[in-house]
Amino acid sequence: MMANPNLVRNECSSVSQTVTIVPRLEYSNYLLGGIMDTLKRKKAELKKSNQVYLELDNDDHVCVRALDFERTISFSLEILSKIHKKINSISGIVSIPKLLPLIPMMRTVSAQLYTLLPVCSKNLSELSVHLGSIILDSAILTEAKFDFSQSNIESSLVLNEVKLMVDSKINKQYPNLDFSKACNT
Repeated sequence: MMANPNLVRNECSSVSQTVTIVPRLEYSNYLLGGIMDTLKRKKAELKKSNQVYLELDNDDHVCVRALDFERTISFSLEILSKIHKKINSISGIVSIPKLLPLIPMMRTVSAQLYTLLPVCSKNLSELSVHLGSIILDSAILTEAKFDFSQSNIESSLVLNEVKLMVDSKINKQYPNLDFSKACNT
């Protein structure tokens, strides 16, 4: 019995591409972990310094900017935590294309950190490109189809949900500061 050379070539190519996805996904997870560790350290620093600001003068514009920085870091960490959980929930190559909504979320976080923590922003940009290539490669192998509008909707919903949650936490953490009044000064 003779084997179809095109079929054999396609199967070998598919297997080798599948094998290369696993280490790339592990590297993505490693990059993400490093970014999250940096943000966690920065958040702890900010929390300490913000307590000092509040004891001195809670109407100070510098204090409000510092609290806003803490809010941005908290928001970024929450989003990245959701992304981390989603990546860790991958159970096979078929589930990888479902990670598409993560890319706009990463880019949003990267844009927010651009002026605050440029290195983290750069690393997130690298991560989004890297993860995007993994998603595309797995989609080619599984013949998945993308619905970008649905992906954008899912991404927006998660971003809005996390923003509300972080705003609530920050307001509870600093109950004596009127953010709307402080931002207008």
